[in-house]
Amino acid sequence: MSFYSDKAGENFRNGCNCAQAVLCAFSEYTGLSIEESMKLASSFGGGMGRLREVCGAVSAMFMIAGILKGYSVAGDELGKTRHYQLIQHLASKFKDKHETIICRELLSLQSVEDSPIPSARTEQYYKERPCENFICTAAEIIESELLN
Repeated sequence: MSFYSDKAGENFRNGCNCAQAVLCAFSEYTGLSIEESMKLASSFGGGMGRLREVCGAVSAMFMIAGILKGYSVAGDELGKTRHYQLIQHLASKFKDKHETIICRELLSLQSVEDSPIPSARTEQYYKERPCENFICTAAEIIESELLN
């Protein structure tokens, strides 16, 4: 584990959703305040608002890639292509460890309940939920692929 994966894991254990945990861990690089990071990433927990789509940690990894290496000119097809290559590369690195970037698949959920109510953060929750592992993977990928 690295400093950033430890920091992201701690953020998660302190109540951040997966996306917030990762985005906040890299605030010194993104230039976003913790409050801005928390607000920006708030929609992406639970695989995007508990829809169990793309993992929040992966979404945050992509947000950080955009802030650090994204293109900023509309119509920049080469910049867009290069950035999408980077995003696909980051996704591939995550899939190499976890086989998917989809929240419901990572959590082995047979069905997705449509309740917007988040799971209670109990001691049992943290014992059973593998999310911290995914958060740490995303942080390690960011550190190795984006901070050099």
